[in-house]
Amino acid sequence: MRKNYYIVSDGKLMRDENTIYFENQDGKKPIPINTIYAIYALGSLTVTSKAISYLAKEGVCIHFFNRYGFYEGSFYPRESLVSGEVVLRQAEHHLDKEKRLYLARSFVEGAILNMAKVLRKSGEDDCEVISALQSLDRAKSIPELMGIEANARNAYYSKFDSILKDMKFERRSRQPPENEVNAMISFGNSLLYSAVLSEIYHTQLHPAISYLHE
Repeated sequence: MRKNYYIVSDGKLMRDENTIYFENQDGKKPIPINTIYAIYALGSLTVTSKAISYLAKEGVCIHFFNRYGFYEGSFYPRESLVSGEVVLRQAEHHLDKEKRLYLARSFVEGAILNMAKVLRKSGEDDCEVISALQSLDRAKSIPELMGIEANARNAYYSKFDSILKDMKFERRSRQPPENEVNAMISFGNSLLYSAVLSEIYHTQLHPAISYLHE
C-alpha cells in the first residue's frame, strides 16, 4: 500500500537501480518506489535528475515547504490521466455563473458543517456558525459566498480560546502567525493544500481551475 513520506531533515533524494534513497548525515535509507504515494519535503532537499525521472514515471508528486512550514511549490509529474473533455467541462462550469455558484455554495456549506461538527465535539455552541447556512441560498455572487464563509470561520475561531485552554489563540493571524496555534493552523493548511493537489493529480481534473477562491 502506498503512503505519504514526510522528510523533515536536510538531505538528498537519489535513485539507484529501481529504488529511491534518502541520504543525509545519518546515512542512506531506501524508500521502495511501490510504497510512495507522495513526498513532503519539510527540510532542505536536493533531488537528483534520475530520482525526478523515476518519480515522474511512477506518478509521485513532491511538495516543498520552507523552513517556516509554508508551502512553496510542487513537482507535478506529467499528467497521464489528462482529458481535454474534462478540462473543457471544468472551464464551462467556471464560466457559467449558475453552475459555478452551485459548486462554490456546496464547498462553503461543507466547510460550515465541518466547523460546526468540530465545535459540537468540543462541547461548544455551534449556533453562530450554523446560522451562516441560512444566508447561502440568498448569495448571488462569489464574493458574497466568500463573505459568508469568512463570517462563519470568524465565529468558529472565536471559540478556540475556550477549547484550547492551555494555549493562547486570540485571533487568526498570518504571515507571520503570531503564536503557536496560528502557526499550526497555517502549517495544517499547507499540508492540506498539497494533499488535495496530490489527489487531483490522480484524477482527470485540472488544479488551476477554481470555483470559490480566485
